[in-house]
Amino acid sequence: MRSTVQDIKRRQKESLLYREISKLFLEVALDNPGFQSLFINKVVLSPDKGLCTVYFYSPKGIDFFKTQLEALKLFKPSLRKALSQTINSRRVPQIVFAFDSQLEKQEHIEQLLDQIKQEND
Repeated sequence: MRSTVQDIKRRQKESLLYREISKLFLEVALDNPGFQSLFINKVVLSPDKGLCTVYFYSPKGIDFFKTQLEALKLFKPSLRKALSQTINSRRVPQIVFAFDSQLEKQEHIEQLLDQIKQEND
């Protein structure tokens, strides 16, 4: 699969947004104890660069994330303003928060593989 220049530029911007959002979220998490169990896993930018999805993971699960989602939504306007001041871009994308269940799926698969391995021994 060949990467086009647009894909490369989008991934570079995703990386920049990931770094900046992580820094800003860390500052907020120090003040808000509820956010200390949330971790940013990845940032995905839409092809038109108008929508940025920030994926969070929490060892406490998706239910904990859902309880913190309303507080995260209150944080969104100040996050966009801070991003507009730190990144050189014509426009700052809309931000959407989502739960990343990929790690939970990976752990479940590893447990199943370990179980199969133990049964075969």
